[in-house]
Amino acid sequence: MILIQARTEPSNTMKFVSPLLAVTLTLIFGGILFTAIGKSPVQALQVLLIAPLSDAYNIGEMFVKMGPLLLCAVGLSLCYRANMWNIGAEGQLLAGALGGSAAALYFIESESIFALPLTLIAGMLSGMICAAIPTYLKLRFNSNLILTTIMFNYIALYLLIWSVHGPLRDPQGYGFPESALFADNTLLPTLFEDSRIHLGVLFALIASVIGWFILTKTHLGFQVRVFGADESAAKYAGFKGNKLGWLVMLFAGALAGLAGVSETTGPIGQLVPNVSPGYGYSAIIVAYLGRLHPIGAIIAAVFMAVLYMGGDLAQIEMGIPVAVVSMFQGVLLFFLLACDFFINNRLTFTNQATN
Repeated sequence: MILIQARTEPSNTMKFVSPLLAVTLTLIFGGILFTAIGKSPVQALQVLLIAPLSDAYNIGEMFVKMGPLLLCAVGLSLCYRANMWNIGAEGQLLAGALGGSAAALYFIESESIFALPLTLIAGMLSGMICAAIPTYLKLRFNSNLILTTIMFNYIALYLLIWSVHGPLRDPQGYGFPESALFADNTLLPTLFEDSRIHLGVLFALIASVIGWFILTKTHLGFQVRVFGADESAAKYAGFKGNKLGWLVMLFAGALAGLAGVSETTGPIGQLVPNVSPGYGYSAIIVAYLGRLHPIGAIIAAVFMAVLYMGGDLAQIEMGIPVAVVSMFQGVLLFFLLACDFFINNRLTFTNQATN
């Protein structure tokens, strides 16, 4: 019979192999799924994973999608390392988009050189506020952080929808639920000619390096790692859990807010209801696929961005429903968590039957 036995030490091999195994199992599942819906699995996987990297324009679009995924994932990685289970990156992103857009509309007739920096700061502060309220409820009243951050996702979403149907709607937009186009001085500049890669992508890479530096080179990062490994030992050592919780949550909120405002001031250029196709939720997968490490999140964000691009192409070229791609992402997280189980556990086989 097969028994599950706890390891005496976590397996370093499984820590490395787990993401690769999860991706492999997801691809196998994807092949079965595409066959079941009457599509060629080879063609579907080619469109999903290879076509997005087929030319310079598609690669540029992949980086555009990578930016918000990476910004959110870096913040979430530090939260999860500190045992702060923040599921609210999506709401914090939407709050950043809303707050930053309100600032951009305020500067719509201004030529101030500070318009763009203030717009970005407004987006980051909005994301921090959206993260601060669940954090306060958690640390003051011991509320469930998972539930409160999820609820704030919906609060931010419907506040954004109300805003584009109401106070932020373009009065000359023929009733469409969208804001006016932002002024040029509040738009993020593109990094390359004939490409939509904008400054927000660079922000994401810089944030990843900052996150790596904090996690590995600072006393704060040491506290985060200790809390993640053994919270009781961290408290015994005198580390202040409340202070650490505030720092990682506000950091995550600021990065998610920056992701949101970078979307509206970058490729979109205005506030619209569908700012995010679910970047904040997908960033959870990115964080875990990157082993809760800011640098590892870069590779994971690229992979997830390819899936987003491939999903759009599969929908256009093969008529594959977008829900199938969303299922693909969910299955990836499922297999990743399943494989991670064997970091601390292993299967043993015995011929002895038990009563």
